[in-house]
Amino acid sequence: MNILVCRSPRQFEFISADMPVPKRDMALLQMSRVGICGTDLHAFEGTQPFFEYPRILGHELAGVLVSNQDIPGYDDNESVTILPYFNCGSCLPCLSGKENCCEKLQVCGVHVDGGMRDFFQVPINSLIKAEGLTMDELALVEPLSIGAHAIRRAGIKRGEFVLIAGAGPIGMATAAFAQIAGAQVILMDVNAARLRLAKSILNLKYLLDSRSRDSFEQLREWTGGSMPQVIMDATGNLKAIESLFPYIAFGGRFVLVGLQKEKISFSHPEFHKREATLMSSRNATREDFSWVIQCIRQKLVSPNSFITHRIPFAKLKDIFPDLNKPELGVLKAVVEFD
Repeated sequence: MNILVCRSPRQFEFISADMPVPKRDMALLQMSRVGICGTDLHAFEGTQPFFEYPRILGHELAGVLVSNQDIPGYDDNESVTILPYFNCGSCLPCLSGKENCCEKLQVCGVHVDGGMRDFFQVPINSLIKAEGLTMDELALVEPLSIGAHAIRRAGIKRGEFVLIAGAGPIGMATAAFAQIAGAQVILMDVNAARLRLAKSILNLKYLLDSRSRDSFEQLREWTGGSMPQVIMDATGNLKAIESLFPYIAFGGRFVLVGLQKEKISFSHPEFHKREATLMSSRNATREDFSWVIQCIRQKLVSPNSFITHRIPFAKLKDIFPDLNKPELGVLKAVVEFD
């Protein structure tokens, strides 16, 4: 089988290996789709936190169970995705139902090798049934679940104004599930083309160019002078994050969905007088995956509308370095193995 390895920043290599023999409590998948996310792009560029090389990337996965494994509750050749956050099951977060932030968490494609290969062995307890979803839809369950988890973490109430910074796949996933929760969504980005794409996909009413000099006044006007009750950063950009603090409504919440390496600075008096809440949102849970699958089946969210580019696995090494170029207009690229 073929494996694509990121040897070091900006260096990919295809290698050949024997097909793995399934181990106890592990399932062997034949890969069908792998979505490419910001984590993969940052890892390739050398800017991803908590990352070591060499590494096989890929955690937005869809595949088929290889036959003759006798996995309880699953059939031969059944389509599946996986929960790619491998947790210990015994630490305090795991025992408290927060296995998404396990103390010993190993994220597939980040801390341990991922799915950029023809066949991939994963823990049986990470499997998630397709429930009728296509391979394309299955590959996007994970990034959509990041957004769904962030909305659940924020405790969004119907009618609240929610400002989401970043119109990439995670920002748009967060916006989609904010809409499902009944929020009035304001999507903010520096990229006008991304905002136009978001409008066409999600039919958003409020779009804000973050470079605009009157962005503060625009937000005041839209929110009736109160400013957004919830601010969610999906950029992972330090400058963007710090620029958002003045926009928080009194009594509001600020949710960090994106991840960056540096320390965050903000005015304590301004934050304190608002009695604001600052929280992070990390990964997603099985409950979030189930909710996303349910929403896809009910046509409340359309994963296929996020996909702008398809790449054959054999050509990925050559195409990958260009995926971040603005002129390519990539929102979500999906690698195809079949």
